[in-house]
Amino acid sequence: MKLLIVEDDLMMGAGLQAALKNAGFDAHWVTDGRAALELLTESFFRIAVLDISLPGLDGLSLLKQLRANGSSVPVLMLTARDTTRDKVMCFEAGADDFLVKTTDMDELIARLRALVRRAGYVGRICVGNLTLDSDTLVVTKDGKLLNLSNREFDLLRVLMEGAGQVISRSRLEESVFGSSRSSDSNVLEVHIHNLRQKIGETNLKTVRGVGYTLTKP
Repeated sequence: MKLLIVEDDLMMGAGLQAALKNAGFDAHWVTDGRAALELLTESFFRIAVLDISLPGLDGLSLLKQLRANGSSVPVLMLTARDTTRDKVMCFEAGADDFLVKTTDMDELIARLRALVRRAGYVGRICVGNLTLDSDTLVVTKDGKLLNLSNREFDLLRVLMEGAGQVISRSRLEESVFGSSRSSDSNVLEVHIHNLRQKIGETNLKTVRGVGYTLTKP
């Protein structure tokens, strides 16, 4: 599942990203509050780990703007501040959980998974004859296993989560390629073409000039 870490301490951020990736999260990391707000507003993340003291935009202001924009993404505040007042301020701003940075990593991971479950995350998605399991990275069509590349799996996951809706090219590119997006506009089309061959031509439609949509029965 896609997770955003917002932490300006380079050693702490790198350590968190490595540990969370090892725990199975698709962990992305930024060091600036404004960059984090843009990502959380425009991209698809299941959950965020947010520090309070940040350059550009502090964590509490970021969280308040995020909630004011209508976002319900679960946010865990991870900070060196540990007073009752700090906790109250975080929860009043819209935080879902609060931990101090001395917390054991196993507890952090357990709390993140609990937040995602509470938010209604379902590891298995079914759309028509397609079933995708985000935990085992398995996709089946009519019960038969499909052999997808990592990019194809990520594309299909985003499309299945938004089945019946038109998903823009930019959102697909950001969700699948992240900051490593290629300047070659044909890269996405190549992956879409290959995915179509595997899931069926009629399941995945192009909305010219906008993006793509996965047919929802």
